Amino acid sequence: MIKIKINSNYFIFVYSFLLTNFLYCQNYKNCDNTFNVASNEIYSNPDKVIKIGESIVNESGNNVDCKIKGYKLICDAYSSKRNYEKALEYLNKANGLLRLSTNALLKIAILNKQGIIHHQLKIYDKAIQYLDQAEHAIMEYPIKDSIHNDLGKNFIVRGFIYKEEFNCDIAINFFDRGISELLKVKTKPAYSIISIAKYNKGNCYILLSNNQLAIENFNQSYLAAKMIDAKSLQAFANKGIAQVYTLEGNYDGAIAKLNDALLLSNEVQDLVLNQEIFKGLSENYLATSQWEKFKIYHSKYLTIQKLIKESERKSLSESLDLKKAELTKKLTEETSKIYFYLLTSFFGLLLLVLFFSILIKKKRKELVLIKSKINLLNEKK
Repeated sequence: MIKIKINSNYFIFVYSFLLTNFLYCQNYKNCDNTFNVASNEIYSNPDKVIKIGESIVNESGNNVDCKIKGYKLICDAYSSKRNYEKALEYLNKANGLLRLSTNALLKIAILNKQGIIHHQLKIYDKAIQYLDQAEHAIMEYPIKDSIHNDLGKNFIVRGFIYKEEFNCDIAINFFDRGISELLKVKTKPAYSIISIAKYNKGNCYILLSNNQLAIENFNQSYLAAKMIDAKSLQAFANKGIAQVYTLEGNYDGAIAKLNDALLLSNEVQDLVLNQEIFKGLSENYLATSQWEKFKIYHSKYLTIQKLIKESERKSLSESLDLKKAELTKKLTEETSKIYFYLLTSFFGLLLLVLFFSILIKKKRKELVLIKSKINLLNEKK
């Protein structure tokens, strides 16, 4: 009978290795589940999502992907609150860890988010650059069923940019392509983006003087937002409908829709949304000669407008600092390359000079030796 002796240290090592991997997988699964659940509340309860994101970051340990997801969650929540300064801060933290990750889908998500944030900061060339990188990575990803959400976001953000930079016809085409991709996903975050896209389509149809299609898209935006209980998105949709009513001279209908929007917005405290509601209410109260209410809401509009400008100034400053840091880094790298090239060329030239100097000296010695031999032979003769 053959006896096999098992080394106890080896057994402990294998057991520890398997246990560590099991715990890592469990932690990653828990992190993933928490991330997915919290993502559903980005527009309905962003403050809660920020706390969940902080919890993911603090409990992620050495799990880089979890930490990146935690930072992205916080970034998304601040972005929904229109606090782009804080959103950019946490996105940069996620981006700083990205080189340590091998998760291709996570890298695509961060590239897309970079495009979104730079669009929100109105740095469109940089936004398109990130969106192009994301789209390239999406097209290279082998499992096509996994990229509908990211591709949908990519198309819709392009639609935002083309709406502001070019024309609504191009924008609507990209909105429709994005919505088509997101309808294949059917998740809460997907429906929130669909609601945003439909709202922007409604705005496009206002610009194209097609009030009927504008109302249709605002109603569809409202229904998509209601499905996921996204109060701020429902409020935006109501505000859009009110805008059409104002254009058609239905001021009382507009006021009713704006008051509905205001009730919804009180739960989320979105500065841009409140600014638009206050502006709409002041304009419609002015049109109906309700002077006291006009003064109240016009004053609120001016106050909140000032707050938004201050916030945008801070965000833009943060973005410019980041761009300056990138340019400084590139300049330092290029300067280092130039110095390296010059030093290499100098030492190469120096070695070449030394080589030829030694060769010339050697040849001179050989020539002197040959001459001395010739002289010696002449003397013997």
